[in-house]
Amino acid sequence: MLSLIFLFAGRVSASDAKGPQDEHRHTDSYVTSLWHNRVYLYSAAALVFGVWFSLKVALKKKSFSKHVGPCLYEAVQNNHHSDSVEDVSGVKIFYGSQTGTAKGFAKELSEEVKTFGIPAEVTDMRDYDPDDRLAEECTSKSVCVFLVATYTDGQPTENAEWFCKWLEEASTDFRYGKTFLKGLRYAVFGLGNSVYEGHYNTVGTNVDKWLWMLSGMRIMTRGEGDCNVVKSRHGSIQADFQAWKVKFLERLQALAKGEKKSCSRDCKTGGSCKNQREDGDVVKEQEEQEEQEEEEEEEEVSSEEELMESSSDEDESGPQDEKKSGSVVDMEDLGNIMTSMKKAKSKEEGRGAGQMVKLSKLNGVKKTEDEEERREMITPALREALTKQGYKLIGSHSGVKLCRWTKSMLRGRGGCYKHTFYGIESHRCMETTPSLACANKCVFCWRHHTNPVGTEWRWKMDPAEKILQEAVEKHQSLIRQFRGVPGVKPERYEEGLAVKHCALSLVGEPIMYPEINTFIRLLHSQHISSFLVTNAQFPEEIRSLVPVTQLYVSVDASTRDSLKKIDRPLFKDFWPRFLDSLKALGEKRQRTVYRLTLVKAWNVEEMLSYSELISLGQPDFIEVKGVTYCGESSASTLTMANVPWHQEVVAFVQQLADMLPQYEIACEHEHSNCLLIAHTKFKVAGEWWTWIDYERFQELVRAHEESGGQRSFSALDYTAKTPSWALFGAHEQGFDPTDTRFQRRNKTKDISGC
Repeated sequence: MLSLIFLFAGRVSASDAKGPQDEHRHTDSYVTSLWHNRVYLYSAAALVFGVWFSLKVALKKKSFSKHVGPCLYEAVQNNHHSDSVEDVSGVKIFYGSQTGTAKGFAKELSEEVKTFGIPAEVTDMRDYDPDDRLAEECTSKSVCVFLVATYTDGQPTENAEWFCKWLEEASTDFRYGKTFLKGLRYAVFGLGNSVYEGHYNTVGTNVDKWLWMLSGMRIMTRGEGDCNVVKSRHGSIQADFQAWKVKFLERLQALAKGEKKSCSRDCKTGGSCKNQREDGDVVKEQEEQEEQEEEEEEEEVSSEEELMESSSDEDESGPQDEKKSGSVVDMEDLGNIMTSMKKAKSKEEGRGAGQMVKLSKLNGVKKTEDEEERREMITPALREALTKQGYKLIGSHSGVKLCRWTKSMLRGRGGCYKHTFYGIESHRCMETTPSLACANKCVFCWRHHTNPVGTEWRWKMDPAEKILQEAVEKHQSLIRQFRGVPGVKPERYEEGLAVKHCALSLVGEPIMYPEINTFIRLLHSQHISSFLVTNAQFPEEIRSLVPVTQLYVSVDASTRDSLKKIDRPLFKDFWPRFLDSLKALGEKRQRTVYRLTLVKAWNVEEMLSYSELISLGQPDFIEVKGVTYCGESSASTLTMANVPWHQEVVAFVQQLADMLPQYEIACEHEHSNCLLIAHTKFKVAGEWWTWIDYERFQELVRAHEESGGQRSFSALDYTAKTPSWALFGAHEQGFDPTDTRFQRRNKTKDISGC
């Protein structure tokens, strides 16, 4: 266009130079030139118009986007929101429980949900058929909550076995399909104990995984409750559930009011969706997500709240997920990531070193770093439960309780089997423990597993002096309650206030207490004899134990499988520990005892195996007792049918004694359903000497301590003659004739019709 203008200008200038006389001719020539170059003129005009039109359209579009764009975007978002509003027709709470904890949580959650005006239903997994009914929850607009406990070896509880089995099979069965539970909204809270390494909350993890694999939509991050107060995030399993429940209720309210759905993984842009993944990556992705959550929780509490409030889809589509799912990480962020990992690792190691007190050969050496950060063994809920059971709790991990035989002997109604076998004065015996925690969860546990469990000492620790002082004081206060009670003998009441014996067998594992040797020395310094019972899971602690009056090892089974079934130990290497503990017992020079508890239909047929274990430890005595039924418990399947009759116990003992050439039946205590097999070295000139000379023992142990352990002594150095009424075969059957036997007579109803 510029060239045309220059061309016209040049021609006009040339025509002006020739003079006015040729004006008419030049005008004709100019018009002719325009006509001949009309193509160039048309092109220039078209170009100018095109540029002008383009600028006008661009400016108009920018102005429209500025003024109309936000309104249009808001309208689109509102329209999408209106399509995504969800309501909640109800909440169905499924529980898998063995001890009743998950069932209690389910009822508690149900009541909380109902306060929001939302219907709630509690369902036992045993009574629910997932094959017929679970798919219905996908279209019912309900929210399903699964409160599931992990039982022995990481297996589901008995009432949840079928549900979990079906869910596992359905998640991999092509006949159901990967979208079988699409539309199911769910949340999972698992109950477990972290001391069971390798099995902690596996059922909750699996249920969450299987529902996810069937396209269920998790509405919030899986919660986990830990019975181990040391590692519990909030101090106890009850507190863990309360924290999770708050987040769940907030999430439920949001769903009930309606909110924007998270990504449905049906992207229409043709691009790759962050939430689309292969089935084989589900487990790995969930594990990575959980690890990320744990790291964030350690660094900042608020991050836990954010994770709990967000749905699983939202969690996985965030920027953190982009980093952990294999996308590119900027070099400038790599240094921060490595620094955070190092800090988290050093923090974890420091916390572990500060909070854990491992049992050692010295059995008294402990780490004192971060003592204030260790948690107490007795949580408020546990304190309440044990107090209701009659315990007088001492400090943060000890307790004392009055034995029923103490009450009986105060009234002159007979003593316990230790009185018959060893001459203990039952009304002067204090039953206590410096450690309520145990490394087993036996099926016949007296406390129905209300006490804590653990494999090492990881709690705050009270000094031995305080434990003994308060134990004696609380025991005396329990004895004083019998002052003036009809039938209580005044002389025995006065004697009962002076503790002479201490049975460290109340509950738990006393040998776990790191200062157990100090505690035993304090007992002996006050002329109190010591009867310590251990569950044969701490062999090194048995070897390092100072002399006690009598040391017991519980031998509840004679084979690996039956021991695992009955004791349900926490240690993975429980059987080698068990055998090594028996060997350690055989190295002791003082009185040693095997304590066998017979559970009918569980361990009474293992005669040969028992004899082999006895030859391994060579105990001085073997107590064989029929199991005591302590009432119905959801933690155990034990019933009265498992309690053997006294005649059955006698028959078992006779067969066992016949297989042991150096042992014979010495004593019997019929009303405790208990017999004593003794080594023949305690039979002198045809007479049994199974009783204990307690004064002589105190002299020997004092000399042992004063010599720094140089002067040793053996079980034969403090024996006493066994009275005739305590011997096996006597017509008294182990009942002290100086007392009066009391038998309750049950009143029978008259059903004769008269």
